[in-house]
Amino acid sequence: MVKKHGALSAKKLRTRLADLQAAEVVDDLVAGRPHPLERGRLGQFSVDLHGGDRLVFESANEPVPTKDDGTIAWKEVTKVRIVFIGDYHD
Repeated sequence: MVKKHGALSAKKLRTRLADLQAAEVVDDLVAGRPHPLERGRLGQFSVDLHGGDRLVFESANEPVPTKDDGTIAWKEVTKVRIVFIGDYHD
C-alpha cells in the first residue's frame, strides 16, 4: 500500500481496517465519511483514506440483508468483503 498509494493512505488504511474489525455492524462506522455508493458501485460502501483513495467493500452476509425497497440494510451487515482500495474516480 505504501508503494502504490503513499504513507498517508497506508496509515489511514490500517486505521480503517481496525475500525471495521471493531464495528459490530457497518452502521457503527463513523470515521472516514462512511457512505453507500451509487450507480456503477451500487451495493458497495466506501470510507475515505487519503486524497482520493477509498476503501470499498460490500456485504459478505448470506443472504445480504435488505430493506423493503431492496437496498442493502447496512445497519444489519455484520460481515464485509473488501473489493477495492484506491481512487475509483480515475
